[in-house]
Amino acid sequence: MKTSSNGLSFIAQQEGCILHTYNDGTGVLTIGVGHTSAAGPPKVQRGQTITKEQAYQILATDLGKVEAQVNTLVRVPINQNQFDALVSFHFNTGALGRSTALKKLNQGDYNGAADALLAYNRAGGRVLPGLSKRRALERQMFLSKVPQVPQVPSGSPTAVSVGLGGILAASFHSHPWYWFVGGALVAGLVIEFIYYKSRGK
Repeated sequence: MKTSSNGLSFIAQQEGCILHTYNDGTGVLTIGVGHTSAAGPPKVQRGQTITKEQAYQILATDLGKVEAQVNTLVRVPINQNQFDALVSFHFNTGALGRSTALKKLNQGDYNGAADALLAYNRAGGRVLPGLSKRRALERQMFLSKVPQVPQVPSGSPTAVSVGLGGILAASFHSHPWYWFVGGALVAGLVIEFIYYKSRGK
């Protein structure tokens, strides 16, 4: 799996996205979403500037190793939101492989895994509000359901309409007159339905 666009935006928001070169506080030149020369291309230089789109592209590349590790470590099915949350967590902590969250997840305890993320909110032995907030948001993302396309029972009037609509829409580009034929067919079905309904059949 790969990180979704929503996942990239979430990580960028949590990490911060700076479009010019800056000192990360330890003397290391950094740009974009925490990108340094040690992470790989492009090399960070003094006075460098990039666009937001470039920052996201660099982040997507930097996440390659993290994504590979998450894909290897997780041995149970997960959805996109769960994957994005784990990538964010691992990118920030590097601790997924030795975490209680991973152990619970691979045992099939999805809720327990989500709750276990909350424990990783310390730095230097102290609880940091910023990390607590991030872990809570990652937990929320992990537990969020991925939107599904509504399923329509086969044979229902709605299903017939949806099916005809899909066929007509696909055909319209090459045969515009299908709309006329399709419209007549749908009108006939509606009239027949009303007729039988009125007779109590």
